Amino acid sequence: MAMGPDDFRLMLDHSSDIHWMVDCQAVRVLYVSPAAGRLLGREPAQVQAMADALLADLPARLVRFEQGDESRRTVVRETALDGRDGPVPVEIESTLVATDAGLRLVGVVRDIRPRRALAQQQKKFTSMLNHEFRTPLSTIDGAIQRLEMTQRNADEAIRKRYRKIQEAVDRLLGMMDEYLSPERMDSIGRVRQDDTIDPAALLETVAQAARQRRPAISVTCGDLPRRLRADPAGMRLCLEVLLENAIKYTPPDAAIQIIAGKASEGGVEFIVSDTGPAIPADELPRVFDKGFRGSNSAGITGSGLGLYMAKSIVEVHGGNLSVQNLLQSGKNFRIWLPIAV
Repeated sequence: MAMGPDDFRLMLDHSSDIHWMVDCQAVRVLYVSPAAGRLLGREPAQVQAMADALLADLPARLVRFEQGDESRRTVVRETALDGRDGPVPVEIESTLVATDAGLRLVGVVRDIRPRRALAQQQKKFTSMLNHEFRTPLSTIDGAIQRLEMTQRNADEAIRKRYRKIQEAVDRLLGMMDEYLSPERMDSIGRVRQDDTIDPAALLETVAQAARQRRPAISVTCGDLPRRLRADPAGMRLCLEVLLENAIKYTPPDAAIQIIAGKASEGGVEFIVSDTGPAIPADELPRVFDKGFRGSNSAGITGSGLGLYMAKSIVEVHGGNLSVQNLLQSGKNFRIWLPIAV
């Protein structure tokens, strides 16, 4: 069913973001959605005064745009606007649009307080994660170095085990430096960042690396976009966590599937499916809690942080990570990510 102008106006009027339009020639506000009152406590008469300050650079932008500078067609910036209870950090996106009535500047103002709060939570999380991981790794690293120095008469098989332990420690420390530094996690999932991924290629890359430990890992891709806005390192780490979890909690010869495609509710989904034991029903709500380890984890190494970290990464991207037991056997871990339009 086709939508009319009244339908679009209804959508704008009830959006939590502030939508607006400016006449570029007169530098006059033509429309501001009611969200301005809800977010900032501003009456329509006060909006023009605020716009005058925000649009001070519009003339220079118009000159560059008319000279063919397409980079000035759409501009995204962060600032703070005076709200009812003090400054409100916002992201302002604006686009120059030619209409029959002249050039218009249309845009949206987004409240980024939740994003900044999440970023702060991520920093605290990575600080905790670095401490929890580095302390035991440093102990192992020091111990294996002492063993190599003192056990000079050890046979080659034992020395080979020492080297494998040292390589594993070095690999984990390298992953922490590459993926889990506060600076790295702070950058994961920033809205409208330039980073994108080829989802099919990413899934195959992660699966290929995991096949060194479990050859029976298959990848099935349905209808996927060629590019998806996401942090490549963050999503790679998330998928590695889910595959590592599937490998640890299934028999050595069990098959693991990665299934990807468009999701019915919009966006895309990545499903890591295994045939291992089901998660007890009373533990399902706690699977992604920080530090939680289930009753079936006895004798299996882990810190209870991997799934918590994976869910945090997906949520920073505006998506969701969930788990579901299958009817026969096994379980599905499902990543859902929105598609930027």
